[in-house]
Amino acid sequence: MTPSQASRLKLLAIETSTEACSVALYVDGEVISRHELAPRRHTQLVLPWADELMVQAGLRKSQLDAIAVGRGPGAFTGVRLAIAIVQGLALALDRPVLPVSTLAVLAAGGQGTRVLAAIDARMGEVYLGEFTRSSDGRVLAAGPEVIVAPGQAARPGQAVYGVGTGFSAEAAALVTRLGGTLQGFDASALPHAADLARLAADAFARGEAIAPDQLEPAYLRDKVALTLVEQGKA
Repeated sequence: MTPSQASRLKLLAIETSTEACSVALYVDGEVISRHELAPRRHTQLVLPWADELMVQAGLRKSQLDAIAVGRGPGAFTGVRLAIAIVQGLALALDRPVLPVSTLAVLAAGGQGTRVLAAIDARMGEVYLGEFTRSSDGRVLAAGPEVIVAPGQAARPGQAVYGVGTGFSAEAAALVTRLGGTLQGFDASALPHAADLARLAADAFARGEAIAPDQLEPAYLRDKVALTLVEQGKA
């Protein structure tokens, strides 16, 4: 993004794909945010936090240029909540949306030039994505995002730094699996809306914003719909 583009952009970012509830506001190149480990409280916090940030920045929602969302993968209810809120806001304001991979957001907070982001997907699996960091700070996917048993994850071809709860899942099986390929890891790391806002701002500058009705979540787990039916029968 050029300095002139950054100086004019106003963007709201919402990330609720994990146990962390995170909201950020990107205003003319600066980011303010609210972030808290708040399992099962996302619904109560997201919109009030968004309103607080708008007041703090002295902005009205009508002044936003776009709204960004962590599109998953992650907890089904959290991903669905963020998608629904962002879609509703964007439609009401007639603004475009910027969906960003939650794994990419997580990787943005990692160290080094190659980062492996992993989120505990429960049921003995992790969501996994490998990313590279370019010289200008962009986080680029180095391959497809997958859901896999941590003990069966493909080993990266180069050394990586690991981030995310997937590194503590299943008795840290992913750490054991990667062995010396892992330069270090932070198993407590969670995606932060401030990183989402910065990634989304760059995506906006590249012309990657989409219409709200085109917004779709990334669940990765094929059995999401069936699981809901099964839960309904239980």
